[in-house]
Amino acid sequence: MPVEDSLTEIKKSVKDNVPPTAMITKVDFEGPEVVLYSKNPSVLAANGDIVKELARIIRKRIVVRPDASVLMNPDDAIVKIKEVVPEDAGITDITFDPTFGEALIEAVKPGLVIGKSGKTLSEIKLAVGWTPKVRRYPPITSQIVKSVRQILLKKTDERKEILRKVGRRIHRVPMQRSGFWTRVSIMGGFREVGRMSMYLHTPESRVLVDCGINVAASEENAFPYLNIPEFNIQELDSVVITHAHLDHCGFLPYLYYMGYEGPTYCTPPTRDLMFLLHWDYLDVVEREGKNLPYPRKFIKKLIQYIIPLEYGEVTDIAPDVRLTLHNAGHILGSSIAHFHLGDGLYNLAYTGDLKFERSRLFAPANFRFPRLETLITESTYGSTKDIQPSRKTAEQEIVRIINDTINRGGKVLVPVFAVGRAQELMVAIEDFMRQGALVETPTFLDGMIWEATGIHTTYPEYLNRELRDQIFHKGHNPFLSETFNRVTGSGMRQEVIDGEPCIVLATSGMLSGGPAIEYLKNFAEDERNSIIFVGYQSEGSMGRRIQKGWKEITMSENGKTKVYNMNMHVHTVEGFSGHSDRNQIINYIRRLNPKPERLITCHGEESKCVELASSIYKIFKSETRAPHNLEVFRVK
Repeated sequence: MPVEDSLTEIKKSVKDNVPPTAMITKVDFEGPEVVLYSKNPSVLAANGDIVKELARIIRKRIVVRPDASVLMNPDDAIVKIKEVVPEDAGITDITFDPTFGEALIEAVKPGLVIGKSGKTLSEIKLAVGWTPKVRRYPPITSQIVKSVRQILLKKTDERKEILRKVGRRIHRVPMQRSGFWTRVSIMGGFREVGRMSMYLHTPESRVLVDCGINVAASEENAFPYLNIPEFNIQELDSVVITHAHLDHCGFLPYLYYMGYEGPTYCTPPTRDLMFLLHWDYLDVVEREGKNLPYPRKFIKKLIQYIIPLEYGEVTDIAPDVRLTLHNAGHILGSSIAHFHLGDGLYNLAYTGDLKFERSRLFAPANFRFPRLETLITESTYGSTKDIQPSRKTAEQEIVRIINDTINRGGKVLVPVFAVGRAQELMVAIEDFMRQGALVETPTFLDGMIWEATGIHTTYPEYLNRELRDQIFHKGHNPFLSETFNRVTGSGMRQEVIDGEPCIVLATSGMLSGGPAIEYLKNFAEDERNSIIFVGYQSEGSMGRRIQKGWKEITMSENGKTKVYNMNMHVHTVEGFSGHSDRNQIINYIRRLNPKPERLITCHGEESKCVELASSIYKIFKSETRAPHNLEVFRVK
C-alpha cells in the first residue's frame, strides 16, 4: 500500500473520531508526526482525550496546529500576549513562525508565561490563534543560539517541505518480507577512540548512528568508513547523533555535502553545540593550512534537517525503527540512544559517551529501559587500571595544584574541551573560591568556552536539579561570577601571558589546536607554571605526549617549527573526566534494568575494549564482543 493510501486511511480515522466543530482543514505527515490543521483547535485543547484516542487508533504521534486563517496579525498578537502574560514574566522577545503557526515567546520567568497547569498558555492560544512556544531568556547570550534560531526562522518554508518528505519516508508502508533481522556495520570508533560511527540496518530501514572524526589522527584514519559496500547514502533513512563532541558528530555535514537530504535526530542542546563545534573545527583546519573536508555552508544546511528530541520522547524514525533518547550524563544534551526495532521484536541501546556518577552539572546516566536485548557501551576507561578518584578527591587535588602554583608566582593552564569539562571546572572553581579554599585569582576563559557556557544557560532543564535550584531559586549563578574573565582577542591573550599569576581555561582539550597552544608556548619553559589535564588525551595528540613525560615538544611558530623545553609542572587529574571509569561502567551494567542478553564494547583503545568485554563476560556471564572496525554483526 503506497504512503498516500496510508494517509487516506488516517484522514478517514480523523473524520470518524474528531468532532466537526474542530474544523480540520488539513491532515499531513510532517517528520515523525501526523499534523492536524484546525480552524478551531480549542475544541481539541479542551478535550485532550480526543487526540490521545486518535493517536492510539492510528498508532502515530499527533500534533494540532492552527489553520493560517485563524492567526492574529503579529503586531496585534504581541500587544495581546503582553496583556495576557503578567509583567513580572519579563518577556524579552516575541517572534512568529507563520509556516508552523507558532509564537515564540522568550522570557526571564517562563513559568509565568506558562501559568498554573498551562492556563496562561491556553489563554494566549485562545486570544491570538498562534500556538505559544516558551523559551527562557539565557543570562549569558549565545550568538550560536541566535544564529540557529535565525536559520530556522529564515528557512521555515523549506523546513516544512523537508518534514513532509521525511514524513512520507518514515510512514511508508513496509514491504512484506519473511523474517526480521538487525545487523550493525562498524564504520569507526571500535577498538579506537575517535570517528565513532555505525550503520544499523533491518529489512526495512537504514540508520546511521554517530558520524565522528578523529582530530588527532592522520587523514587516512580521521574519518569513518563511509565507503563500505553496504552503505548507500541514498538509502539512508536517518542519522542519530548522541552528543556534540567531534568524535561523534564532526563528519556529519559531509553527509549533506555528498547529497544526503534526510533527518538527523538529537537533543536541542546537541544541535546548537554541534553548530559551534563544527564551525570551530573548520577554523582550526583552515589555520593549519589543510583542505576543508566540507564547505561551511553545509553546517548551516544541516540545521534545517535536524529534528530535535527531548529525553524520553518516543519517535518513529523509519518504518520499523523507533528511537528514544535518554540522559547519558556526559555533556549537555548527551544521549543514550535506545532503538525499538521491528515493532518491538528487538531492542538495542547505544550509550554514546557515558557518565554514571552525579557531577556538578548533570544527573547520572539513565539505566532503566522498557526493554533491552543488546547494549553497545563505550570503554574509554575500560582497563583494570582505569580507576578514577572520586570527584571530591579530584577537586581537592585541583585546589592543591592551583594554590601551590599561584603561591610560587606561576600560572595554571588547563586545556579543556569547551563543552562539559570547562563548565564543570567553572562551577568547582567558583565554589572553592567563594568558600575560601582556593586562593582568589583571576580565571581567564579562552576559545569557545564562553559561547558554550551561554548554550548551557539556554537549556537549564538539562542541568541537574541542584544546579537549577541554585540558579533559579537561590539567585546564585556560578557561571556569572566576577572570577571569570572572557579573553576577547589576541591582544587580551597577550596581556594574560604577560600578566600576573592566574588560571587559564583554554581550548582545545587535547592540545590539538586552538588558543591553548599559544599559552603552552609561553608557559612551557617556566618551571613556576603548571599544566593540568582533566580530560582524555588520545594517542598521538600533543596532550598525550606531554602526559608521557616528553621534555621537548615541537610547535609551529610563524610558519617555522620550534622546540620548546617542558619545564612547567605536568599534572593529570582523572576524576574530572566526562567518561565513566571501569568501576562505574561495571556498576552501570549491574544496575541496568532489564538485563541485556548481549553486551558489545566500543570507543576505547583496543586493549581496553577487549579487557572490558572479557571482564563483563566473567562477571555477568553475558554474551560479549569487542568487534573491530569494518566488522558486521547480527544482533537479531
